[in-house]
Amino acid sequence: MSKLSLLLLLLFTLHFSHHLSESSSDLFDSWCKKHGKIYPSEQERQHRLKIFEDNLEFVNHHNSLGNSTYTLALNAFADLTHHEFRSSKLGLSNSANDFIRLKHSENPVQFPDLGVPDSVDWRNQGAVTNVKDQGNCGACWAFSATGAIESVNKIVSGSLVSLSEQELIDCDRSYNEGCDGGLMDYAYQFVIDNHGIDTEKDYPYQAKQKSCNRNKLARHVVTIDGYADVPPNNEKELLKAVAAQPVSVGICGSERAFQLYSKGIFSGPCSTSVDHAVLIVGYGSENGVNYWIVKNSWGTSWGMNGYVHMQRNSGDKSGICGINYAAKIISTVVLMIIQYVIHKGIFVS
Repeated sequence: MSKLSLLLLLLFTLHFSHHLSESSSDLFDSWCKKHGKIYPSEQERQHRLKIFEDNLEFVNHHNSLGNSTYTLALNAFADLTHHEFRSSKLGLSNSANDFIRLKHSENPVQFPDLGVPDSVDWRNQGAVTNVKDQGNCGACWAFSATGAIESVNKIVSGSLVSLSEQELIDCDRSYNEGCDGGLMDYAYQFVIDNHGIDTEKDYPYQAKQKSCNRNKLARHVVTIDGYADVPPNNEKELLKAVAAQPVSVGICGSERAFQLYSKGIFSGPCSTSVDHAVLIVGYGSENGVNYWIVKNSWGTSWGMNGYVHMQRNSGDKSGICGINYAAKIISTVVLMIIQYVIHKGIFVS
């Protein structure tokens, strides 16, 4: 190659790099406006731009492969490193896997073989509250628990009431640790022991732990009197559970692809070690691929308006991202709900 050719190649490379940098900077400006991002200094802004560009490269690489069941996008978490994301957006207790293994030695609930619909979406029945946002507080466990209680209360009573995660964060201190993590089991037990839980409207979310409001703690708007495990690593039983009611589950939510998920059926790769709590609100299939409909607690700018479709029948007994491993139901109404579902035949999407 001649010196002239080398010089032209160098100039082209520099021009292309500069153009790419300009493009990503413009894209970052638009992204900041969309998500209301304002940084305290130009130095911090440049730092976040570098992270944004790294995530942009990751997103473009994944989407360019063309053989995935899902796509990624520069969502509200695109200026976070993967480490920052994992540190602030999860919240299932670090001891969750050990606790769940211990709990699995107890007798899980057994469902009768009554058959299930081909698809279910509890949102279509008005049994799911709006997607919420836990912010930078590791309280996914509280959102998963209230979500299940809200849905069961709607199914049984006909009333959909948004319940207070903040009450759980502030007042459920026997075992759970507020924004530092917790478990749905303990949240359910707290509601049982307290004889109920207050509404979100009366005891609103603050995204940080505060002192327990004893007056509001005494307002027992909705209660439960039992909960149980779905048989672990048993997708057939989990399917029957979801046909009866939305179900709290633990998943591995810490993968980078999950951070930047946009749409489609999430199929991993991901660990089966659970670190995040969500709510399954239904199931279905698309182009021959079965999926769970999962409600997250990261706001509506993540995923499909706050939801993700996660692959069913993945071939791993623990399910995609461990979703079959640690499912919880509000147990005392299960048989009544199953009878109601079968009798009415209405909870099919």
